[in-house]
Amino acid sequence: MTTTTFRSRSRGWWLTGTLSLLLGLVVVWSVGVGAVSIPIPNVLAILLKQLGWAGASVEPQQEAVLLVIRLPRVLLGVLVGAVLGMSGAAMQGLFRNPLADPGLIGISSGASLFAVLTIVFQVKLLPGLTGQAGLYMLSIAAFVGAVVTTGLVYQLSRQGRTVQVSTMLLAGVAVNALCGALTGLLTYVADDAQLRTITFWGLGSLGGANWDMLGVIAPLVALPLLLLPRLSKSLNAFALGESGAEHLGIHVGRLKQAVIVLATLGVGVSVAVAGAIGFVGLVIPHLIRLVAGADHRLVLPGSALLGAIVLTGADLLARTIVAPAELPIGILTALIGTPVFLYMLLQKKSTITT
Repeated sequence: MTTTTFRSRSRGWWLTGTLSLLLGLVVVWSVGVGAVSIPIPNVLAILLKQLGWAGASVEPQQEAVLLVIRLPRVLLGVLVGAVLGMSGAAMQGLFRNPLADPGLIGISSGASLFAVLTIVFQVKLLPGLTGQAGLYMLSIAAFVGAVVTTGLVYQLSRQGRTVQVSTMLLAGVAVNALCGALTGLLTYVADDAQLRTITFWGLGSLGGANWDMLGVIAPLVALPLLLLPRLSKSLNAFALGESGAEHLGIHVGRLKQAVIVLATLGVGVSVAVAGAIGFVGLVIPHLIRLVAGADHRLVLPGSALLGAIVLTGADLLARTIVAPAELPIGILTALIGTPVFLYMLLQKKSTITT
């Protein structure tokens, strides 16, 4: 084992261990804070009781609040934050640009368009579909929209059997503009109740979390979280350029397809269940690179862990900072992410100048 490899592994263990510990602390803290305060010892006692430890004594009200309301919401935040962070890191590796974002190829805008379509026309098309079934219909429509628009961008960027990344970026800009225009048109014709739903959903929220939802999305989110790290060495080689990666034995076409499909799956599911949450996939990977360097073997898992931490913490603030009301989580991620994004732009500008 070379000295460089040993240092990389040591840095990886240190980064992963630190972020995992911090994520555990944030999760325990988040499930205990709210209108019904649950001290950390009580949180641990409730969780131990669920694991079968008979000696744990808990209050029924606290147990109900934690298990029915807070724990599903916190776990949803962990899953969504993790997959947004990792998908953003993978897309930045594919575009070889730290300012890239999954939204560049139309994933978020397509999901938003189909969700708004469902909100505006669901009553006319499916009048009997209300309540929980209506919420699931909204999620399904958003996911289908993400897949459709990403597939369209992918087909537009194909030249024979190859996919041009630069063409994909331009096609993504065009599709994003079209989806934005159609979304604006639908917003214009929506009534007051639909406008409130569109606005709140578009800003993002984890308020609809429940165990049934987690059971549906967990396997879908697990696929990109488990498979994208397996592409880390290929993404490292891809940083040398497409020809350089091919000389190293990387099948560039398959790599592009795998990253696009897995990122679309992760981001599409996230938008479907939590709405549009910006800046997580853009900023989180950049912060990890500042600490761990450009090695995707560290950047991908690190982005997942830090994304989960940031989104869980942001959701904690969203539901407590203006209690008993709830602030859309997308507002907080934008307030946190915008200064970091501007800093990234200034750093890139100074690097080009020098």
